[in-house]
Amino acid sequence: MERSKAPTHLWIVGIVSLLWNAYGAFDYLMTRTRNEAYLSALPVDYDELMEYIDSFPLVADIGWGLGVWGAVLGSVLLLLRSRYAVHSFAVSLVGAVVSLGYDMFMADKPEGMSGGIFDIMPIVIILIAVALLYYARRQAAAGVLR
Repeated sequence: MERSKAPTHLWIVGIVSLLWNAYGAFDYLMTRTRNEAYLSALPVDYDELMEYIDSFPLVADIGWGLGVWGAVLGSVLLLLRSRYAVHSFAVSLVGAVVSLGYDMFMADKPEGMSGGIFDIMPIVIILIAVALLYYARRQAAAGVLR
């Protein structure tokens, strides 16, 4: 099978998605390592935030990890033009829906973490995950990913 030339938009989407997902990975690492300097920027008491994060059920924790690291891997695989980017973005989407779904509908959030950006960002993250999966599937179908 002859390989098609990678369109310019693949590089743009790949690089932008890698930057977006790298921030998600940074946030994940800062939260998991309980980086007080980073987490103190949030409008909630640090100890209350740690109690909230520690209260997540295992399925939400696993979903969060899969969402974050699946997205980073998907972006790298997209730049490498690998068809496995589709699988990685699919895992990321499932993880994001599980973890953010818990956060949006089941969690008892600390005061200061509801309304505004805290209600909008989970939806934005899920929509971006859907868009990246859709994009990767379209590129695989077009023969750009091998």
